[in-house]
Amino acid sequence: MVKVIASDVRKGNVLEQEDGKLYNVLKAETYRPGKGTPTATIEMRRISDGVKVVERYRTTDQVERAYLEEKDYNYLYEDEMGFNFMQPETFDQIPISKDILGEQAQWLQEGMTCLVSLFEGNPIAIELPQRVIFEIVEADPVVKGQTASSSYKPAVLSNGVRTTVPPHISVGTRIVVMTEDGSYSERAKD
Repeated sequence: MVKVIASDVRKGNVLEQEDGKLYNVLKAETYRPGKGTPTATIEMRRISDGVKVVERYRTTDQVERAYLEEKDYNYLYEDEMGFNFMQPETFDQIPISKDILGEQAQWLQEGMTCLVSLFEGNPIAIELPQRVIFEIVEADPVVKGQTASSSYKPAVLSNGVRTTVPPHISVGTRIVVMTEDGSYSERAKD
């Protein structure tokens, strides 16, 4: 275990709390008021049973970060057990439950390389690439003369997720989407 200060904790980190259990960090925010002590609010999910917990620390408080083995795995397919991944060097396959992936599952694409965190050989967290490419399957028509406008219009991606895109993006266009929040980044360069 490694001690880190609370303000350095990020989404995807795994912490060990005083109860000896491991927690996956879902969200970490630092609040710096004009007066008073800055605080870090950390939203976590207990890995053993999935219970969500929100803890507040002073930014200088020490927390225990669990040592995890991190390996790249390629996404294969989804079945009733969850999502199946393969380690490219050893060809070992592991199922990762829907609870671990959560809302990130909507961004999975076949063959995608993800960073899987293992604790004692068991997958407990996964990190997807920051950016993925999807095709627009539904969008309002392009309005002539609005190419430089800062307004966005609703669109539906090929995976069924709704997002907003600039007015000049039309159906069939491939775009880069940020997996963190599903926002439009840029037009795909392929």
